[in-house]
Amino acid sequence: MHQVAEEGSLASGFSHLGVPSACLVMPSSESILLIRWVIGRMHSPQVLHLTGAKSLPGSLSVRSLWQLPLICIWVSGSLAVVAEEKEVATHFSEKVRPLLKRYCSDCHSGDQAEGGVAFDRYVLNADVQKDFELWEKVIRLVRERQMPPEDADPIDLEKSQQLISGLEYELSQFDCSSQTSPGRVTLRRLNKAEYDNTIRDLTGLDLKLAREFPSDDVGNGFDNIADVLSLPPVLLEKYLQAAERIATAIWEDEQVRKTVYPIESSSESVEDRVLAATQNVRSFAERAFRRPITDEEQQRLFAIMRSVWELDGSDAEIMKTVTAAILSNPNFLFRVEEDQPGDELTGIRQLNSYEIASRLSYFLWSSMPDERLFGLAAEDAFQNPEVIVGEARRMLADPKARALIDNFAGQWLQLRDVERLTPDPEMFPSFDQELRQSMRKETEEFFWRIVSEDRSVLEFLTADYTYVNERLAKHYGMNQVKGTEFQRVALNRGRRGILTHASILSLTSNPTRTSPVKRGKWILENILDEPPPDPPSDVPELEEGGETLGSLREQMEQHRANPSCASCHKTMDALGFGLENFDAIGAFRDQIGEVKIDASGQLPGNRDFEGAVELMQILTEDKKQAFCQCMTEKLLIYALGRGLASYDRCAVKDAVDALGTHDYRFSALVASIVTSDPFTMRELTRAK
Repeated sequence: MHQVAEEGSLASGFSHLGVPSACLVMPSSESILLIRWVIGRMHSPQVLHLTGAKSLPGSLSVRSLWQLPLICIWVSGSLAVVAEEKEVATHFSEKVRPLLKRYCSDCHSGDQAEGGVAFDRYVLNADVQKDFELWEKVIRLVRERQMPPEDADPIDLEKSQQLISGLEYELSQFDCSSQTSPGRVTLRRLNKAEYDNTIRDLTGLDLKLAREFPSDDVGNGFDNIADVLSLPPVLLEKYLQAAERIATAIWEDEQVRKTVYPIESSSESVEDRVLAATQNVRSFAERAFRRPITDEEQQRLFAIMRSVWELDGSDAEIMKTVTAAILSNPNFLFRVEEDQPGDELTGIRQLNSYEIASRLSYFLWSSMPDERLFGLAAEDAFQNPEVIVGEARRMLADPKARALIDNFAGQWLQLRDVERLTPDPEMFPSFDQELRQSMRKETEEFFWRIVSEDRSVLEFLTADYTYVNERLAKHYGMNQVKGTEFQRVALNRGRRGILTHASILSLTSNPTRTSPVKRGKWILENILDEPPPDPPSDVPELEEGGETLGSLREQMEQHRANPSCASCHKTMDALGFGLENFDAIGAFRDQIGEVKIDASGQLPGNRDFEGAVELMQILTEDKKQAFCQCMTEKLLIYALGRGLASYDRCAVKDAVDALGTHDYRFSALVASIVTSDPFTMRELTRAK
């Protein structure tokens, strides 16, 4: 009895500390019983006021009391986790959904929801996580007071902040460390640019045969997206023809032939000639397939050579035939990442070093790996992130990285479309082919300097310099520049960053006049990744409205009088009017006829500006994060060759954070992307 009382007093002594956790010495069956007993009494005074053995169930011994404090800590900790999980699970339904129902359901519920956005279908936190991009947009529109619209019931500042905070809490619950989801890229065909560049680097022949291929489809803004790069019959035929032409061109040029097939026979014996030929073919195939070939693949190639030899084909015919066979093989035409047996056990696999080498080279060069990348892949060095980053920096300094300008910048900034500009020749007689080419070259050269000099990406918005030749300088009102070579100059009044480049200003104009709407929309879509929704079907274009009178600004104000238009046009028009000092081909102007240009505006947050320079300053101060995220997402899409999904948000966030901690240098963005899970890993197709 004395021992029992002593043990009971000890347990009671521990209990006043409040909480206690895990069994260490009890037999497992007794541990389980004690845990169940404690859980059943966590809210009972019995747990805090144990006085002896009579408090325990008969199946438990008195010595269990020694471990009761530890059990209680473990149980209370577990219940705290459960409580936290319950709060997360119910937060949306209890804190956010009522606000959405009160202020948003009139327009955004049911089958006819405006813009196809129906908030009533979101019930749980998990539903929100699936469409995080939508909710990020909702947060932005509510914060900028664009939603609810002016003709809806107003939401006061307190409720608005509650909604914003509630949604931000929901999105913050996504745990990047809880699981790895690198995504999966479809078997990816080389696009036209990649095909030409690969042939150039593989053979030394810059034939540009892909000009004769059908156009590549575009997905997610780029023409290197695996899901849209199909192989129609006409393209297959073109591939076969191109392979034969390339094989013939290699053999007919002795210098090229010796470069592609460097191993020479040591004698005229059949054995030595066959040995040299097979070594040359194996080496060429491994470079073309961008990895070591298997024994089976080697035997197939040798079988092709043997077949031609048995038909009394010459050495030239043998080599041309096997070369064409290699260049029309799927392992050349596609970027193959083949999963191996056993990988499906985890559902995710690390890419091998040859696959990472190819991802690097096609991302930064739009071409095959060079000898250094192949050498590092053979050493399996690309399993080390530091090696990947080091090679990425080397590749960015190589002239072949200009492929980023042609193929990434050319599509992100839509510079490829400069060739299709058609300004009215009567209104803009100074516009000619030389000026068109100079416009595009300016922005390309600027982008190249950001890459090659590893400058801050914020200079896309803030740069007070640019690159011009004499023709473009004259267009900008600069008289000191001479010659056709592009040179760095300080921007004159009113210009800052690429948004005041003539290329961008012309792309976002109509043939006869500027378009504040197009310019504002372009900025929202391509610089801030905040695309406005499609306009209501019953609202006419500005030019079609019969009741709009006065200056362009007055006409736009009348257009915004329609409540359906006001919420989107409020920001879009302000951005566009900030660039109104530039005409439809990007020349500076102070007035139109007798009317002085008004380039003022107000952005959300009562941010007033006058002209493009002040507009760029506000965008840099207020929208720096949005711009960095936009550029990151665009570059990640381009690097992966697929659209982004909700599970990619962690890679995007890491890259944006890396920019901020490395002075926004372009190389920091690339380094984060090439070492991210989506770039270095691959999700498998799971068996159903």
